[in-house]
Amino acid sequence: MAKAQKEVILLKVSGQDKPGVTSGLTAVLAQYNANILDIGQADIHDTLSLGMLFEVPAGKDSGPVLKDLLFKAYELDIKVKFIPISLEDYESWVGSQGKPRYIVTILGETLAAAQVSAVTKVMAEENLNIDAIKRLTGRTSLTENSEQPRSCIQLSVRGELRDKEAMTSKFMEISRNLNVDLSFQEDNIYRRNRRLVCFDMDSTLIQAEVIDKLAELAGVGEQVSAITESAMRGEIDFNTSFKKRMAMLEGLSEEVLRDVAVNLPITKGAHRLFKALKYYGFKTAILSGGFTYFAEYLQKELGIDYVHANQLEIKNGALTGGYIGEIVDGNKKAEFLKAIAEKEGIHINQTIAVGDGANDLPMLNLAGLGIAFHAKPKVKESAESSISSLGLDGVLYLLGYHDRHIDLM
Repeated sequence: MAKAQKEVILLKVSGQDKPGVTSGLTAVLAQYNANILDIGQADIHDTLSLGMLFEVPAGKDSGPVLKDLLFKAYELDIKVKFIPISLEDYESWVGSQGKPRYIVTILGETLAAAQVSAVTKVMAEENLNIDAIKRLTGRTSLTENSEQPRSCIQLSVRGELRDKEAMTSKFMEISRNLNVDLSFQEDNIYRRNRRLVCFDMDSTLIQAEVIDKLAELAGVGEQVSAITESAMRGEIDFNTSFKKRMAMLEGLSEEVLRDVAVNLPITKGAHRLFKALKYYGFKTAILSGGFTYFAEYLQKELGIDYVHANQLEIKNGALTGGYIGEIVDGNKKAEFLKAIAEKEGIHINQTIAVGDGANDLPMLNLAGLGIAFHAKPKVKESAESSISSLGLDGVLYLLGYHDRHIDLM
């Protein structure tokens, strides 16, 4: 006598969202000792979309179960649809769960259909399936203007990547052409457990290059600015540019440094970001080719744990044009990131680095998540994640935080 097979049925539910829908339907299934194999729900503008994959015990007829579910749906004023799933299809679906998983984050001031369409088309071409889509930003009013508009969605995707480099290149092209920020991360235990965030200072934590500001006050602004831009583009090495620029600052009064420090233009979103990072227990650091004099001011202002930057040499109340200790260049930044992680007992894949210039690339490439922030083209092309449309608090969305997690502090 043939052994009775279990029936697997997909229940699809739609209608107005309200309390008691899931409770009522699962109560019916409980009466028949059904097992729930999978369940998922989305709520768009108070409209419910609920799916339940359930198993009717072997030897039991599914007819009474479906009839009672229909009665309950009528009581709840919702629509239901039943789709039988073959054992072969179910087992094939179970087998696909072992495929690699990734997180794609799309963010900008607003999100247009063209942007989402372009990103998801690339994923489809790579045969990546979208398992879930989650909105991370609050709902946007259409009648009130926001001072800091932002919109972000997170896509959980699954599949075998055929050409990661080609896909990343396409994402960067979309980012440039459609003015949208993108992040692509492996969905592993490290992504869900980041613990250390390291920041460049100039043009990242602050909207200025301090050495250029000092040069203006010393009357050598144009010369120093030209060297800075060349270095940020990667045309000359950082150490050479640093020494040239420092020499031009000889004789600048220490009082000028104090005035510059208290007027540093802190980047939009920085206070919100650091408040959230501190609340959730992250360690933070400034790793800068700039100067400790200004980094330590920011450390107090934002509550940052570590600072590593260049130390100005000051004698008789004025800059000598020299510096104390080793130059903090790109490689040194990466060394400091690794050293802090080791000191705190943090795996390197649990670290994040945020920067904008060529000398940030070593730490961006070393960290578990490297974020190019309002970065030069060369840096954006080398990073898997970038933010150019939002402030620094956009980093929190790449960590998977929703606005309600951020603004509860």
